[in-house]
Amino acid sequence: MAGPRTPRKHRGAAPRGARRAGAHAAAGSASRPAPRAAPVAGPRLAVAILSRNGKLYSTRRLVEAARALGHRPLVLDTLRCNMVLTRDRPAMFYRGEEVPHVDVVIPRIGASITHYGLAVVNQFDMMGVPVLADAIPIARSRDKMRALQLLARFGIDIPRTVMCRFRDEVPHAVEQVGGLPCIIKLIQGTQGVGVMIASTMAEVQGMLDTFWDLGQEILLQEFVRESKGRDVRALVIGDRVVAAMRRRARTGEFRSNIHRGGKGTVLTLAREYAEAAVKAARVIGLEVAGVDMLEARTGPMIMEVNSSPGFEGLERVTRRDIARLYVAHALEVARSRRGAPGAGGQHVRV
Repeated sequence: MAGPRTPRKHRGAAPRGARRAGAHAAAGSASRPAPRAAPVAGPRLAVAILSRNGKLYSTRRLVEAARALGHRPLVLDTLRCNMVLTRDRPAMFYRGEEVPHVDVVIPRIGASITHYGLAVVNQFDMMGVPVLADAIPIARSRDKMRALQLLARFGIDIPRTVMCRFRDEVPHAVEQVGGLPCIIKLIQGTQGVGVMIASTMAEVQGMLDTFWDLGQEILLQEFVRESKGRDVRALVIGDRVVAAMRRRARTGEFRSNIHRGGKGTVLTLAREYAEAAVKAARVIGLEVAGVDMLEARTGPMIMEVNSSPGFEGLERVTRRDIARLYVAHALEVARSRRGAPGAGGQHVRV
């Protein structure tokens, strides 16, 4: 996979972007209400949302926000997008009809279709359509080891992590992450799926053997005791955190994901946490990211950076119109990349 530096400035993974982001993070943290995006003057633009299910909360809210801002949303089932390549003219077909052009694409690529979804995102990019999240940053975020490597490279604190492949190396790997208990994670997974805690070496060996037999790669990770059952989700849009919440796991569960029954409460982020979240998003190269952090004794510790973050829990807990800010930023990105609203091609009729 490509390293953190990419030729196009907007991908933002170079350390310069990460340093610049930190200067703005505190002003945009959840300690202050995020500004409400006003309806945008000018021509109505076509906003394509790549999503397998138009009924999902986040997809529905993005559609509502695009309409509220005076633009035209179009939900495209990612797997129904057929890509056609010729020597000089890439094209996209959807349910048998060519998509001539859209003004901006917001990818909401599920983990189960990552490979196909990245190809669709690349195809729109080749067609000259501004895309809110390029394929390279999405791929970085989906590979937990690659994401952690990049975060560590640019000085962001992460839990101690080991990746190994042979059974006889496991005891030493457990020592390297601080001993038992330890966390075991699939290298790819979302919403807490494939995340377990092991309290004995027998449990560690059994879990690893099962995953390895299934052809899965895994990570061993430090168990941060002071954060047991608790973490922070911060949503980064552009160069600021627009909303944050503290999540607590339900009784008997160590994973705090809302989808696993965790409860969220609104959180005023300290400057240190806001800066860490924005820098993590910049290092991965994402314009919009859900950043999961632990509240360790040493300060913020980044666990994961999500390229297609759900925001139902955040909207409910913080009562902020996150979808509106999400779409407004996508339109800003489109204008900055294309030079002028509506330039570069025919609009899709929706």
